[in-house]
Amino acid sequence: MIDAPLEHGSVVIRGAVRIERTERGILPRRYAEQASRRIVDEFMRASLTQSAGVRLAFRTEARRIELRVLATKLTDSVDGPLPFAHYDLCADAGVVSSVSSNSGARRLFSFLEPLSGIVDGDEVVLSFELDGSNREYELWLPYTDEVELRGLRADAALHPPTEGPSTRWVHHGSSISHGYLASRTTNTWPVRVAQQVDLDLTNLAYSGNALLDQSTARTIRDTPADVISVKLGINVVNGDMMRLRVFRSAVHGFLDTIRDGHPHTPLLVVSPVCCPPVEALPGPTVFDTESETEWVTTAGTAAELETGKLSLGVIRTELERIVADRCGEDPHLGYLDGSLLYGLGDNARMPLPDNLHPGDEVNALIAERFAQFAFGEQGWLRPAAE
Repeated sequence: MIDAPLEHGSVVIRGAVRIERTERGILPRRYAEQASRRIVDEFMRASLTQSAGVRLAFRTEARRIELRVLATKLTDSVDGPLPFAHYDLCADAGVVSSVSSNSGARRLFSFLEPLSGIVDGDEVVLSFELDGSNREYELWLPYTDEVELRGLRADAALHPPTEGPSTRWVHHGSSISHGYLASRTTNTWPVRVAQQVDLDLTNLAYSGNALLDQSTARTIRDTPADVISVKLGINVVNGDMMRLRVFRSAVHGFLDTIRDGHPHTPLLVVSPVCCPPVEALPGPTVFDTESETEWVTTAGTAAELETGKLSLGVIRTELERIVADRCGEDPHLGYLDGSLLYGLGDNARMPLPDNLHPGDEVNALIAERFAQFAFGEQGWLRPAAE
């Protein structure tokens, strides 16, 4: 077996904003160094450190590849079974080998009780079997885990990839973009779009934390991009975080900060996809305690809309108006109504598993439609992709 250096050698790490070095390996990070000093709670830390959209790219004719990792998994159990996560090795935008693992450390977190800290765990060696063809590969890390890369080797030499997407797409969003309830990273809708359209994706979706934070805007500002999309609004409603007046200002500030670093880059603002309980009612979203399965409903009431609380309908109206107001000074700014990606009619025939997050089938639908609306012949992001 031949060792391959993880940095400055035969492997290119895509989808990371920066690389953090540890005593035994490297941690690909999806947030800027400055943002690491602006993390406001443990849930935000857990979300930002997970590996959504991060992958290793290389070329080889190996028949066997071994990746040594220490994964850190988010859990509310000190000693219960850890969930499995998938590592998918892709070629020609399709999975050719996949390995799952439930080994690793634990990041303790619970919304229901004070629980935090890291419980040490074991590293694992993941073995991928291939047919020996000389091909370009991308090895996608699981979106659910923080993954410390500790070693890579193969039974043939690994070489830097000779090809790669020319269009750099930076996307920001909530758990719906991060991947929650998708069975694996390669089934999340941003990865599906990237593979379908041939884009170099940097997925800055932060589950539960798409809250118009300035640290996030600065990360986007400082990340190289040819096209940018920001999917805004659902987490603001989930947590009942803002009222209308503050939301308007926060959106302007978020876009202003991005424009400080990308003044002319095509930028698409995407409003929320359908979430039935908060389409016409405000949040916060809560789990229905009478349901036998996880099922999301809302604690908000119609009367509270008059006090400035936000429903998805209100947010779509406001985002469309804000973009329209800014377009006179920013011709590279566009708007996409998220209900066109997945709306109430779609929900009637393809319901969400928990009434909030899409499974694999709906992820595929959103990906198909986003690819057309954003990158099709009339798509807002199409000019930069040519």
